[in-house]
Amino acid sequence: MAEPAWQESIRLRLTERNTRESSFAPIIEQYRKLAQQAKLLKERNASLLRAVGTARSGPTTPGNSGTPTPGEDNPVRAAYMASLESQISSLRDELATVYKTQGQNAQRLLAMNETLREKEELSRVDSEALRKTRDELTVLRRKVDQHNELMTEKDRTVQILHDEISTLQLELGQIEDRNQTLTKDNAKLLQRWLDAKQSEANKMNEANEFYEDMRSRHQTVLTWRDGADGNGIDSASQSSVSGNGEEEETEQPIKKTDGTQSPAAKGMDLTPNG
Repeated sequence: MAEPAWQESIRLRLTERNTRESSFAPIIEQYRKLAQQAKLLKERNASLLRAVGTARSGPTTPGNSGTPTPGEDNPVRAAYMASLESQISSLRDELATVYKTQGQNAQRLLAMNETLREKEELSRVDSEALRKTRDELTVLRRKVDQHNELMTEKDRTVQILHDEISTLQLELGQIEDRNQTLTKDNAKLLQRWLDAKQSEANKMNEANEFYEDMRSRHQTVLTWRDGADGNGIDSASQSSVSGNGEEEETEQPIKKTDGTQSPAAKGMDLTPNG
């Protein structure tokens, strides 16, 4: 979660202040050391000046005109010795500090060596992991290339299939149009056939009606003639004459397959007028 803007601004300003102040830390430390050395030098000079003043104001022998005798205690030498002793003490303190710092540095060096060894081990592990990762990356890149080639091939196949589908759809449309045309033609032909069959049926009905009418007329004529003659002559042996004077054929009885006699078949020549 992102921090608020004012907290981030304060953090950045504090970081800048610490960086700015820590940049002068070595200079401040050097100035502190110089101030300590200056203080020691001032104290030594002051002690030397006091010793010189004491020597000048002290008793002297008549022969040497104020110069101190070698056997007596010399205040200048005592002050100088005190200054040297203070310097030696300061140097001893500095040397102890250096030894302490050296020991700390040795401990830090050991810790850093241990850390370096751990870091090297971690680096070795990371290098091995990086090598394996690179190998896996190479394998994955190879697979990606293969998949890309496969997808390209599939895209080409899909494009070809789309083209074939478009062609088949066009052909299907043409076939459907042809089928519709053939269906319409078939419907027309069927209707014409039905009309023709209906016409033929009508003609057959008319022919049957005409036949039945002519048969009934012939039967009427035969009945009337048989009734008019009344002489018992067999009607099968008589011959009839048509309306225009032509001789009609004699009717012959026709027997069916079951032994019964079928209606008499009429054999006559019909004129165009019936």
